Amino acid sequence: MMKFTISRATLLDALMKVQNVVGTRSTLQILSNAMLRAEGGHLQVTTTDLDISVRCRVEAAVAAEGSTTLPIRRLVGIVRELPEPNIEIEVSDEDVATMQCGTSFFKIIGLPQRDFPPVPSEDGTVCYRIEAQVLREMLRKTAYAVSTDETRRVLTGILMSFKEGKLTLVATDGRRLAMIEREIEFPAESEGDFVLPSKSAAELIHILGDEGDVRIFMQKGQAVFEAGDTTLSTKLIDNIYPNYRQVIPSGCDERVVVAREELMNALRRVSLMRSEKSVSARLTFADNCLTIVWQNIEVGEARETVPVKYSGKEISVTFNPEYIIDPLRNLESDEIFIEMSNGHSPAIIKCDQPFLYVLMPLRVN
Repeated sequence: MMKFTISRATLLDALMKVQNVVGTRSTLQILSNAMLRAEGGHLQVTTTDLDISVRCRVEAAVAAEGSTTLPIRRLVGIVRELPEPNIEIEVSDEDVATMQCGTSFFKIIGLPQRDFPPVPSEDGTVCYRIEAQVLREMLRKTAYAVSTDETRRVLTGILMSFKEGKLTLVATDGRRLAMIEREIEFPAESEGDFVLPSKSAAELIHILGDEGDVRIFMQKGQAVFEAGDTTLSTKLIDNIYPNYRQVIPSGCDERVVVAREELMNALRRVSLMRSEKSVSARLTFADNCLTIVWQNIEVGEARETVPVKYSGKEISVTFNPEYIIDPLRNLESDEIFIEMSNGHSPAIIKCDQPFLYVLMPLRVN
């Protein structure tokens, strides 16, 4: 028997934080459910897919302590539509939940809490602390560059390296690389690194807010991120990340300064000519001018001219525009810097933050 009353808005917020972990193709019914545990004036809502678990703890008026599991997506749908500010939920010993909200009444069949997989606790030998907003933005500025090729599993995650007083995040798919650094405080004996799965990174971007800190606990093959009332635990990718620094050019001959939004919008427009057989555009840098051309023999041609600050030699280089749009949409700087030596060498995109993006040009006939 479990019984509690909770604010509709509070419950919905907790459910929204944890629901993304639940997959739609799981063969185990219990993994489609959220575990609800009411005790000590709080409700704890937990979901898992066996690789990632997310737990959110919120205030509730608990009349009878207990636990159960209920189908998360149905629960979200019901709570979202309920009309009154408070919801009363009562769960029988047979895991049948009744929900009362004003004149609305629902009965939901659940599953026993004992069938729910165990979730890691916030224990560990190493703990890092970083502002939640900072970690979220670092993840957002790198996560898009991970590989989707499962045969190179280590590249499907983000390297998180805690060394020399800095947190460095790196993501690459072999064609591009995004890296960002931030100085943070941690004991020298806590130096280390791990590879965070891309789904876990996406969940952290979703649940981290603008306030407070994140504490990171390390366990064997796992990491636990605790941020306020929400905790995410995840398995890590157990592979050694390649030496990414060897692909970063040590120096470039030319540097271009361009307005970020103006370049991004121009690339988006020429990308309207994209087709399955044509995914590249030619960028020509000349005296204070960038010309972008997308030619498609099946569709036609698009051409954009963007003013830049540049006085070096003329360089023509071919890129997939989406690979330039990705970092630009995730940066906030008014201007970005593009560094390169010629049309066949990697280009580097920088901004006024400790961010770096390396992009390999495409080879075309």
